[in-house]
Amino acid sequence: MTAYRVLVVDDEPQIQRFLKPSLNAAGYDVIAAVNGTEALKAAAMQAPDVILLDLGLPDMDGKDVIAELRVWSKVPIVVLSARDREAEKIAALDLGADDYVNKPFGIGELMARLRTALRHASNAAGEISKVISGDLVIDIAAHSVTRAGKPIKLTAKEFDLLTILARNAERVVTHRQILTAVWGPAHTEDLQYLRVFIGQLRHKLKGATDEPELIQTESGIGYRLVQPSE
Repeated sequence: MTAYRVLVVDDEPQIQRFLKPSLNAAGYDVIAAVNGTEALKAAAMQAPDVILLDLGLPDMDGKDVIAELRVWSKVPIVVLSARDREAEKIAALDLGADDYVNKPFGIGELMARLRTALRHASNAAGEISKVISGDLVIDIAAHSVTRAGKPIKLTAKEFDLLTILARNAERVVTHRQILTAVWGPAHTEDLQYLRVFIGQLRHKLKGATDEPELIQTESGIGYRLVQPSE
């Protein structure tokens, strides 16, 4: 099996020194870039399967790198962010980043985010028709939802909301992305409206009272549908 190629874009030598052996040990090939110019060149010339991108680069903002890449590439991008401001993360995700990991980060979390981004990219060529999260089965093609084999009745908007979360399972979807996809660009600021629908959806999907929520809140940013491990 050919190893996945990861482009690590970060100007901190200690991050590069830490990530390369960790990624190699996990079976990834690693390409390094220390600024945005190098990153764009490497992305074009060496065709990485996934990019780990720091937002604070010496020659350009990481968000500009995302915007430039998204003109011609769908390569998954996982942002490495030391920036606390939610607006930075939201902007990166809205520009086309697939996920983000806060610095400092644990290698286990980072590997999980990489696997999710790669899995999503492999599914992107064809439309995902069914998503399974624990005992919840979302059959997008059949327009049906069941939990533990029992049908769950959703309104059209609730199903559309669940669909966008399901198609991006394990990835955070921003408020703006959800509102635009489900209600249209005129409703991108209707956060309270979205919260009401998320609440309704959670109530309908809820299983045992001690189970974690399948729809997790990314505070100030958006929502993520989780897929519990067996």
